[in-house]
Amino acid sequence: MTAAISAPPAIERPAHRDGNVLRWLSAYTASMIGDSVYFVALSWAATRSGSPAQAGLVLAVGSLPRAVLMLGGGVIADRFGPRRVVIGSDAVRCAVILAVAVLLLVTAPGIWLLVLVALVFGAVDALFLPSVGALPARITAPGQLGRVQGMRGFAQRVATVTAAPVGGLAVAMGGPAAGFGVAGVLFAVSLALLMAVRVRELVPDEEPGTDDSAWRQLVDGLRYIRGHRVLAPLLLVAAVMELGFAGPANIGVVLLADQRGWGAAGMAWIIGGFGVGAGAAALLLAVRGWLPRAGAVQSWGVVAGSIALGAIAFVPSVGAAAVAGLCVGLCTGLGGALIGAMLQTVTEPAYLGRVTSVATLFTVGIAPLSFPVVGAAIGAWGVEPVFAASAAVSAAGGVLGLCSGPLRRAELPR
Repeated sequence: MTAAISAPPAIERPAHRDGNVLRWLSAYTASMIGDSVYFVALSWAATRSGSPAQAGLVLAVGSLPRAVLMLGGGVIADRFGPRRVVIGSDAVRCAVILAVAVLLLVTAPGIWLLVLVALVFGAVDALFLPSVGALPARITAPGQLGRVQGMRGFAQRVATVTAAPVGGLAVAMGGPAAGFGVAGVLFAVSLALLMAVRVRELVPDEEPGTDDSAWRQLVDGLRYIRGHRVLAPLLLVAAVMELGFAGPANIGVVLLADQRGWGAAGMAWIIGGFGVGAGAAALLLAVRGWLPRAGAVQSWGVVAGSIALGAIAFVPSVGAAAVAGLCVGLCTGLGGALIGAMLQTVTEPAYLGRVTSVATLFTVGIAPLSFPVVGAAIGAWGVEPVFAASAAVSAAGGVLGLCSGPLRRAELPR
């Protein structure tokens, strides 16, 4: 393969001291906070503009183009280069959200305009997410990718803690228009930082085994994943884990706290345990930058975190449930960070966009479909059997990883 890549620096710079990586990380963090503030503003505007059913429709429709177009977004990222795609999609997001903020200042839009905004935002997200995820391997050395994924995971936790009060305060002070305005400003900050990020670009036309057909590029990417001895089982681990984990960790915790009489405070303690544990695991990887036997550690982390997830439904008190949630966050957070780092290091750069799109599809496209299933199952059979069954599914992902010799022996570059 002939690729146009600028020469790497002679001395590898630690990611946490690399201004280029820090600009990317700051842009990613600003974008994540902007995403959450946007959803707060959209939720409030939809609630004020229509019935509860219509408000639910507005919040649901954005996930459809994101799921349907995600794989195509990975093809576009590899075809044109992730930097171009991420800057273009971020610019569109910024323009659309700021335009909605201005519109809300002068008129009260109908529910169908909000539906259109949600559809456009979801479609653009399908381009943005694979591209921003494909950038780390092009902005730092392979030996720093573990640290970068840890920094990224920690930034996600910071954004989660920050976004809700920022969005709530903006909407409380100025209504949905202020919320959309704050989100638009955050996207503008993200855009400015991304434009300052330097990347090592591949020449798209020189990728092997492709022609001018986007469909052929997609098929080529899926075939590449299927034939990869480490990547195929790694993505299978991520998919099965998310399928079992997403429902109980979201809607399941809410229903559990309600049935046990723990209330909103109890739910907050459990979710807080998730966040603290995952943040600590991400910080560990960010500081260490490398862990031995990464392939085996991530699989064992998935298994241990799944067992802790199932235990939440059987412990007698909210304090014990919060401790179990902390264990879930530590184990699955470490496993998830290592999965991200290994995806970056074992994937050939020309395929990073497509591989990232497949991984992202499992987390933001397919996994949320389990929410209504888990909710209905808890209503029919109770929390204990549903949490136990879901934990077994999630743990099966880790077991599949342990059964794969190449994945079990895989290491991160030092």
